[in-house]
Amino acid sequence: MRSRLTLLAFLLPLVLVLQSCMFGPNYRRPEIETMEKYRFGEKVARDIADTAWWEQFGDPILNELIRIALVENKDIRIATARIEEFQGRYGATRSELFPQIGGDASAERLRSTAFVWPRGLGGIDPYYSYYQVSINANWEIDIWGRIRRLSEAARHQLFASEAARRATILTLVTSVASSYINLLILDRQLEIARATAATRRDTLEVFRMRYEGGVISQLELAQIESQYETAVAAIPPLESSIAQQENALAVLLGRNPGPIARGRELAKLELPMVSAGLPSELLMRRPDLREAEQNLISANAQIGAARALYFPRISLTGVLGVASTQLATLFTGPAYMAAFGVLTSVPIFTAGGIAGQVKQAEARHEQALVGYQRAIQIAFREVEDSLIAVQKNRAELAAQTRRVEASRTYLEMAQLRYDEGYISFIEVLDAQRTLFEAETTQAQTRGRVFNSLVDLYKSLGGGWVVEADRIIGQMETGRQENKSTPKDGNVMDAADHERTKTEP
Repeated sequence: MRSRLTLLAFLLPLVLVLQSCMFGPNYRRPEIETMEKYRFGEKVARDIADTAWWEQFGDPILNELIRIALVENKDIRIATARIEEFQGRYGATRSELFPQIGGDASAERLRSTAFVWPRGLGGIDPYYSYYQVSINANWEIDIWGRIRRLSEAARHQLFASEAARRATILTLVTSVASSYINLLILDRQLEIARATAATRRDTLEVFRMRYEGGVISQLELAQIESQYETAVAAIPPLESSIAQQENALAVLLGRNPGPIARGRELAKLELPMVSAGLPSELLMRRPDLREAEQNLISANAQIGAARALYFPRISLTGVLGVASTQLATLFTGPAYMAAFGVLTSVPIFTAGGIAGQVKQAEARHEQALVGYQRAIQIAFREVEDSLIAVQKNRAELAAQTRRVEASRTYLEMAQLRYDEGYISFIEVLDAQRTLFEAETTQAQTRGRVFNSLVDLYKSLGGGWVVEADRIIGQMETGRQENKSTPKDGNVMDAADHERTKTEP
């Protein structure tokens, strides 16, 4: 017994020393060529991007829709379940670093061969029982770091899944905001189309009476009818687009297709300001870039795990138990048994199998590296595109607003000159058409301004993703405490609207 303890005391320090070395390269962040500044950046407060920026639009219904989406959206739930999957995978991989202990128990009825129990010997029964109870242990000594590299890879895959969930939150919030803004754009266009159709219907009634009285010709009446029908024909496509946009937004909310409540009108939404900051900050602010880097770290660790396959795998094994042919004597002294040993597995000839695994790991690392570099370039491009879109859409909106004012003045003057008999009604129709087009285009441009701001927040990432994640936790707690949400989930009822007004 003393010799065994001495051997164990010698082996344990040796194992710990051997486990301190690992094959494969340690991760170092690759050299990234970053920009010094953005070409179209604005020098304004940057802290807005680290808060719940959608609240800056000043629309309580939008705030409520985003809160609902953060809890009910199916993509968020899938991403959350994927994190749990990688947590389990990491735990299973890391468990191989520790001794694996198990137990066995068996009871068998056996018959010995005739060579052991010759026939003809009277009184000897060839049948006998065999009972065994044992505890077995196996511990692979991770000398070359194979298991530690696999655990490192699994850990960073877990980190990548957490970053992927944050990226899903980022995409969801911006998608809900963009869908809601597009809905307000369509609402405004439908309002313009209906108002134009109503105006032209009234004009058509007047001109029909004039035609019946012989004041105007059928040609003028046909022109008015054509303009009226043109305005009427613009309404059904807008109504169809509104319904489809509502359905798309309802699915983002995790609900069945149905109507969506509205808050402020498009023209009454507030325009928040945001700055791009420094390009290098994107490496920490965007969850998709963090996900790409975590995947790169994981792929880097896989190289070491693959290279360790070239070397022997050494395991300490042991069995401790009892065995007997009689159940009554199973736990007596003579029944005890024990076995300890070292199991070594050495790869001698694998026909290129290990080399192939190493090559696969190195190729995956190269793919992850290039993917990480490409993701950074795409991130820079998205920020640049969003910044220039914000600036130019604002300039276009200012021009479109002046165009609407000029078109409205043009219509007023044309109507006045027609009433005084200086021009024909064709010029009035042209002025109406010009104003209709100008107001429709203005609504589209105003919507593009808000959507470009949403795209900018998405491209920048930032602390607001963490804020959104916090909201998910609060809403989950509230949902468990209060089960009063309508089951059909299609329409926000009056209670929802009242709650929206009182919530911060």
